[in-house]
Amino acid sequence: WNRPGALSPGGSRASQAPSFPAGCLCTVGVLAYGIICFKKGNTRRSQLMMRARVLAQGFTFAALLGGMVATAIKSRQ
Repeated sequence: WNRPGALSPGGSRASQAPSFPAGCLCTVGVLAYGIICFKKGNTRRSQLMMRARVLAQGFTFAALLGGMVATAIKSRQ
């Protein structure tokens, strides 16, 4: 628990790689909007938001992998 950046409230790892938390927030936002559209009966917009969610999840996954690769490269140096 004493490792720097491990579950710290300040989120020092988030400040090092801001694309991952931004991707998570984007994914949640698109998902929430898609569900709201579905509940209102706007199925076309809901389907569009679910496709956008998949893209946002892909971006988030790529950001996670990129951060892992960058950390591995940095630790070897």
